[in-house]
Amino acid sequence: MFFRTFRFSLVVTAAALTVAFFYGGIHALILCAILGVFEVSLSFDNAVINATVLRRMSEFWQKAFLTVGVLIAVFGMRLVFPLAVVWTTAGLDPIRAIDIALHPPAEGATHFPDGSPSYETALTAAHPQIAAFGGMFLMMLFLNFLFSEREIYWLSWLERPLGRAGKLDQLAVAVALGALLLAVNLFAEKTHHTTVLVAGVLGMFTYIVVDGLGTMFDVKDDEVDSINGAPSTNAGPSSLAVVTGKAGFFLFLYLEVLDASFSFDGVIGAFAITSDPIIIALGLGFIGAMFVRSLTIFLVRKGTLSDYVYLEHGAHWAIGALAVILLVSLGVHINELFTGLIGVVLIAAAMVSSVVRNRRQAAPGTGEHALEQHA
Repeated sequence: MFFRTFRFSLVVTAAALTVAFFYGGIHALILCAILGVFEVSLSFDNAVINATVLRRMSEFWQKAFLTVGVLIAVFGMRLVFPLAVVWTTAGLDPIRAIDIALHPPAEGATHFPDGSPSYETALTAAHPQIAAFGGMFLMMLFLNFLFSEREIYWLSWLERPLGRAGKLDQLAVAVALGALLLAVNLFAEKTHHTTVLVAGVLGMFTYIVVDGLGTMFDVKDDEVDSINGAPSTNAGPSSLAVVTGKAGFFLFLYLEVLDASFSFDGVIGAFAITSDPIIIALGLGFIGAMFVRSLTIFLVRKGTLSDYVYLEHGAHWAIGALAVILLVSLGVHINELFTGLIGVVLIAAAMVSSVVRNRRQAAPGTGEHALEQHA
């Protein structure tokens, strides 16, 4: 199963590394490989969350996620999106934006002789808006999970009372708005307050719209169970349970917006490694994004989320941590290594907790064995 799921990603990786080698020699090949690993480490929690949503989609929409979705992730978010940010925020036309991306100024220079900013400078300048939008989208996802009651809790001493508190209508929106206002006043420069606030509200608005569209196609939990063969989950937009047609499309849309929110920090962080947009696209897109998608499919087909029940919880806590990091990064530089590691640590902790739980349930006198002995 592993090779069957990852074989296309392995082929694409080999092709991307080959292109990088012919493009810039062994140095470009090494940078491309580093960026691929960097993207996977940042987006592992993204893969887990994707899997919780993807397992509720029909085979058609799963294939769409691996085909059309890949094109959007690779070319849209890792190549076209940065260029679009540059030509809109720097006031350049698209042709000039492509030109400054492919032909950077002299080493160490942040602007060209005509006053145009370098590709890296222009994209970094747009970081506050990008971080606010992505941070608030992810914050809403995390808070909606946190303020929902579930059958299984990981950090029960914290999650259980917060789940009960979620009965207060629109609590997630209120907390998210409070976090945005706090981040703007504590971390954002005064000249950026308005743009950051607008971007953050747009991030919340995007989540609420997608979530609302999902609610339109909501069905009962027992119908979800009969379709998916697994209990319903609160991850993703409001129990999207119709796995075909319009509901499948909205799930697909949700996954793409989610992937975009996760990719922001990766694209910005990639400039700490290289400013070459071709190498960034090859490493983050063709290698990193492809492996994240293959990992998502592997988690779905392997049934990992059902076997390790706390994994989803760990991924949501990692999302919450990433949302906070994005908001703090409005005014404080946070090392990309820390950003990637915190998600891995939280998911690893959830995995270990799941293994311990499974062993306890399998032990004599507990779980299924206890029920069998009682019968």
